[in-house]
Amino acid sequence: MSDALDRLGERLADRANPLMVKEVRQGLRARTFWLFFALMLVVNLFISLVGWQEAHEGAQNVGQWVFLAFFVVLAVVQFFVLPYSAYRSMLREAENETWVLLTLTGLGPRRILGGKVMSASLQGVLYASAAAPFLLFSYFLNGIGLPTVIATVVVALGYQVLLVSLAISVATLASTRLMRGLLHFLLLGGLFQALSLGIGGGMAVESVLARSFVGLDFWLATGGLLFAAVSTGVLLFEAAAARLSLPTEDYARGPRLAYVVQFLGGVVFAVLAWMRGESTLPVAGVALALYATMVGIFVVSDRDGSSRAQWAAGPRYSLLRPGGLRGYVLVVVLLVGVLAAFAALSIADDEGLLRLLAALTYALLLLSVPVVLTRQLSHPPAQTPALTRVVFFTLLVALTAIPPMVGEIVSEASDVRLNAFNPIVGFANLDEPGGPLALLVATAVAGLFVALALGALRRRDVEWRA
Repeated sequence: MSDALDRLGERLADRANPLMVKEVRQGLRARTFWLFFALMLVVNLFISLVGWQEAHEGAQNVGQWVFLAFFVVLAVVQFFVLPYSAYRSMLREAENETWVLLTLTGLGPRRILGGKVMSASLQGVLYASAAAPFLLFSYFLNGIGLPTVIATVVVALGYQVLLVSLAISVATLASTRLMRGLLHFLLLGGLFQALSLGIGGGMAVESVLARSFVGLDFWLATGGLLFAAVSTGVLLFEAAAARLSLPTEDYARGPRLAYVVQFLGGVVFAVLAWMRGESTLPVAGVALALYATMVGIFVVSDRDGSSRAQWAAGPRYSLLRPGGLRGYVLVVVLLVGVLAAFAALSIADDEGLLRLLAALTYALLLLSVPVVLTRQLSHPPAQTPALTRVVFFTLLVALTAIPPMVGEIVSEASDVRLNAFNPIVGFANLDEPGGPLALLVATAVAGLFVALALGALRRRDVEWRA
């Protein structure tokens, strides 16, 4: 039996990411790990003694504040220390100029970054395992349920994966010393905000569940939060790996696949909520359209064409392959298909149908206009992604700010005709007289720009292959 286990361990070690093994060993030997590990145990032991004394004296619901105290201690490590350590580990590869040596090993950017993310995640699991007995102890002090303890720990691990991936992704953006310094301060501020958000979320979950019954809705919400955190972390990780990949590699497959999975996962949770009697499809459609727009602009702004090796291998017209045309078609197909399905399920809700149509219209408009304008401007092909994104955010600011300012001078800020293409005021004007007609005009214009964008991208793709 022991020989079989030894052989299994050897096979797992051979198949494991070598960089992950190296990072885990290095991390467990570091002073930072053992310092925070010991501090966490000491503080948790002190909290346990105080909580036990309070319960022994007859205090009620001691488990609530004891659990929150344990969670805050664990959150400091999971939501700040480990993501920052992962950021510094990634940054050292650039500062010590060892990134080239890592790439020469043949691992590739995805496996290198994956090793660093998995290393930080495994350290987080070790911290959570050490804190688990203390968290379970709070359950025996009364005032908190076991499902709350389990759900909070699991979602916290998913949230940690998100923050570690964010830190790794930020580290890949630092190309100069000045940029590293700027991103360092931005990341510190972002991690402080993420820490406060994570602690506040844990407190909110505990306070809500203390007054409600833990049922299927609770586990559905927990699964949704966990999926959102982990899938966003995977998306950030894939984007960072694509950023470090060569143009001749299939760099677009990972980010686009993560984008599709996260989008369709949101659809699944929205439909599950709708099946339980909640009229959430219009709201979910608007949220998915917003997500598809803000993330999709990074998909549609890809360079035109792909390398000859990519074009010759695999499915010729796969939407997961590099190229602006395939990225744009992927986003449009997802938006139109999902929102059309939501509209079919909400056919009896006239107001909901208008909301879904408005969400689709403004999303397609904001995605198509930058693509059309970028292809009309002369610029080096390598600058296409950055230029498209600059045009997108400029257009977003212009459509949301200029019409209300003009309306304030001419008639009123919320004028229906002036704000027909405003994704914020135009959406709010759907209930006003003339609002549906203005939306139909905006829909027709959005359809025109979709056709223009497809034509421009198609011409660029044919020219590149020729």
